[in-house]
Amino acid sequence: MGLNDTMENLFASLGRNEPKISRSTLYALACIMENVPFINGSLQNTFVLGLIDLAIKRNNLIGGDVFKSGQTKMKSVLVDFLVRAGIKPTSIVSYNHLGNNNGMNMSASQTFRSMEISKSNVVDDMVTNNAILYEPGEHPDHVVVIKYVPYVGDSKRAMDEYTSEIFMGGQSTIVLHNTCKDSLAAPILLDLILLTKLSTRIQLKAEGEGKFHSFHPVATILCYLTKAPL
Repeated sequence: MGLNDTMENLFASLGRNEPKISRSTLYALACIMENVPFINGSLQNTFVLGLIDLAIKRNNLIGGDVFKSGQTKMKSVLVDFLVRAGIKPTSIVSYNHLGNNNGMNMSASQTFRSMEISKSNVVDDMVTNNAILYEPGEHPDHVVVIKYVPYVGDSKRAMDEYTSEIFMGGQSTIVLHNTCKDSLAAPILLDLILLTKLSTRIQLKAEGEGKFHSFHPVATILCYLTKAPL
């Protein structure tokens, strides 16, 4: 029997007080049962399959997979520009270090893996949708490094190197350095709350449909400010 792969297994695990269920999953579960939208801005593996099924069944809005505020936001903009310009990114290396609680959490292997996947998804989606520059199954080399350095506190340091193939086998390399307060995510949270509230109020129907209905419970509109819809 799975731990949280279905609604039934998730509730059974909850009844057994399984320690492997993350706290953020419990918070999300409580919100869904109370018909309250839930936005995930942290690095925990919150949206397990059973939780997603429950949200869809109860038509309760959920969304977000880590806030997209600095390095990842720039990555999504820059890679999109390069690919649309016919320039082929072949290597993307991202390095971060910070010293607050967020940095300490990211130093844990499971949490870092969640962040690594979400950062990589930003690039993968753009590459998959361009069959001219990339062969099927081809992807840029993409490396993400995150280090916990207590002394720098809330000051997040991010360094990125983008290497691309250009005309006649040449290479172009763009290097970026950014320093900012990690609390930059605070206004993003406010915008997400407003978008979420708006999403719960909108009703729509396609041509030929008889009744109006709400957005799908998995709020993909929120991925503009998060690294992935879920």
